[in-house]
Amino acid sequence: MDLGLTEKRAVVAASSAGLGLACAAELAREGAEVVLNGRDERRLEAAAERLRDETGGSVRHVAADLGTGAGRAALLAACPDPDILVTNNGGPPPRDFRDLDDAAIRAGLEANMVAPLALIRAVLPGMADRGFGRIVNITSVSVLLPLAGLDLSSGARAGLTAFLAGVARQYAGRNVTVNNLLPGKIATGRLEAVVAAQAGDGDAAAERARQEAAIPAGRFGTPAEFAHACAMLCAARAGYLTGQNILVDGGLYPSAF
Repeated sequence: MDLGLTEKRAVVAASSAGLGLACAAELAREGAEVVLNGRDERRLEAAAERLRDETGGSVRHVAADLGTGAGRAALLAACPDPDILVTNNGGPPPRDFRDLDDAAIRAGLEANMVAPLALIRAVLPGMADRGFGRIVNITSVSVLLPLAGLDLSSGARAGLTAFLAGVARQYAGRNVTVNNLLPGKIATGRLEAVVAAQAGDGDAAAERARQEAAIPAGRFGTPAEFAHACAMLCAARAGYLTGQNILVDGGLYPSAF
C-alpha cells in the first residue's frame, strides 16, 4: 500500500534506538525524508547510516537535547517545515512515587509533556498553512493502565494526552491530525530494564515469561509492528483519524471501548 509519504519531511524525536528508530525506519521506507534526533552524536550517526543502507532513503540526524529550548531550535533549524512530527522520549526510570522529590517530578513533566508540547506548538501552525500535517505522540499503555513504579511517566503522558485532545479538533479541518500511539510491552531496551527492575533479586527471564503469559497475544511486541502503526497514522489518506489513542499492546488493556 502506498501511504503517500514520498518526499514528505519527517522529524522523529529520540530516534537513535528503540521505538523512535523503528518509526523513523518505516517512514524512510515509505519515501519520507527523515531527520533523526538524540543526544549521542556517534550513536545517531551510526543509526542514520544504517537506515540509509537499509531503506535507500534520505536520512539526516541532529544531536540535540529536546529538553532545552536550544536543542529544540537546533532540530527545527534542520527541518523548519516538517510534514510529520513524531514526539518520543524515554520515560523516567521506575521508582516508588514516595521516592520522587519535586525536582524529579518537574524533570519528568519537562521530558514527557512540556518538551513535546513545545515542538508541536512550533510546527503545527505551518502544517495548517500548508494543508497537511501528521503528529504522532508516542505515549504509553500506562496512560490507561497504571503500572506500579511508572506513576511519573503515566502522569506526564496523560497530561500531554489531555492537553492535545482539544488541539487536535481545532486543526482537524486543516488536514492536520494529532494522534497518540500507546505502546504496551514492546521488546526494547527500556522494557528489558523495567522487567529486570521488577524482577528485583529474582530471575529476569522468569519475570519476562510471566509478563508475556499475561498478554493475550502471548508475547512482547516488536518495534517493527509498532512502527507500522505509526506510519499508517502518518499516511496521506489518514486525514479523518485524529484525536485518538491507539493501543499497540497485543490486547493487554482489557476494554471494549
